[in-house]
Amino acid sequence: MNNFTYANPVKIIFGKDTIKEITNEIPQNSKILITYGGGSIKKNGVYDQTVKALEGFEWYEFAGIEPNPHYETCMKAVEFIKEKGITFLLSVGGGSVLDATKFIAAAALFDGNEPWDILSKGSEIKKAMPFADIITLPATGSEMNNGGVITRVSTEEKLAFSSDFTYPLFSVLDPTVTFSLPVRQVGNGVVDAFVHVMEQYLTYSESNSLLQDNMAEAIVKTLVEEGPKALSDPHNYDVRANLMWASTWALNGWINCGVPQDWATHMIGHEITAFYGLDHAQTLAIVLPGVMTVLKEQKSKKIIRLGREVFGIQDDGAIEKTIKAVENFFETMGVKTHLSDYKLGDEAVEKVSKRLADRGWKLGECHNITANTIKEILTLRK
Repeated sequence: MNNFTYANPVKIIFGKDTIKEITNEIPQNSKILITYGGGSIKKNGVYDQTVKALEGFEWYEFAGIEPNPHYETCMKAVEFIKEKGITFLLSVGGGSVLDATKFIAAAALFDGNEPWDILSKGSEIKKAMPFADIITLPATGSEMNNGGVITRVSTEEKLAFSSDFTYPLFSVLDPTVTFSLPVRQVGNGVVDAFVHVMEQYLTYSESNSLLQDNMAEAIVKTLVEEGPKALSDPHNYDVRANLMWASTWALNGWINCGVPQDWATHMIGHEITAFYGLDHAQTLAIVLPGVMTVLKEQKSKKIIRLGREVFGIQDDGAIEKTIKAVENFFETMGVKTHLSDYKLGDEAVEKVSKRLADRGWKLGECHNITANTIKEILTLRK
């Protein structure tokens, strides 16, 4: 096991009817900005619960944050914050709204040339506004980590950031608010969480980190077992609760302690989204089986272990059967796994691989995934 330092300051408030508890968590005299997306929170009752909990506070709202949050939209929110003198941000929605809110919190206090430098140049975040969240879609784990991903439409770029200053103060996780999620969002959320675990688990060796490996497998087993149930029995509270908590633990930093990490699937997937607008999870479902296939020798021990511990595969051809089991699981969750399913082909392969070649990035836990490797991965997924 490698050396590591781990700290996570996020307070989790989990369970039925817990949105009202934000009343006691937000500092008194705060001037609050509620951030949210397309308005689904006004249909499922979350907005009304939030407004009721904020009685006695001065608050405003900023709507329209996209599923792949746009830098341009975030900067409009920053302008609004400065205009109104906002002192506290409350994200109400899924991981995209929260990712945007994290960036807004940092951008509002950024003292460099322009906040995009945080993403494009890795400029240091030295401070950020306080913020918290009410999560309505389990998927990204953003509610218990310090990272986010933002898209700049004008340049077709999708880039990530993180900082010790961009942890939420608290996160409210009420599984009942997920009952009304569309099938597409349920499937996407489960796939996203699954691949988060794979990026931290499916690497070149077992690294003698038994606890992390066992925890990773427990999270994935939960997703594989409960994911299909959420599609067939959407109002099952226990299923929704298990999925929500598993999604949080998939990316709260615990299972990456002392282990190598990959993240190539995400980096490649981000470019597909940036160019073609596919859902984040759709890109992951396309790319991961290709990464597993092309890097199967490097990742062989972990692929075999994944097959044995999660899918019950123990016979000959375990690697190929495990890759197929992963692909089948994504399909079961309603998420297609080939570029052609989204009417993409050779152009996408060339465009994505060229973008990463131009950046000079070498991806994966061994930094051995070059542009040519990416082309090979995507060609397999046409």
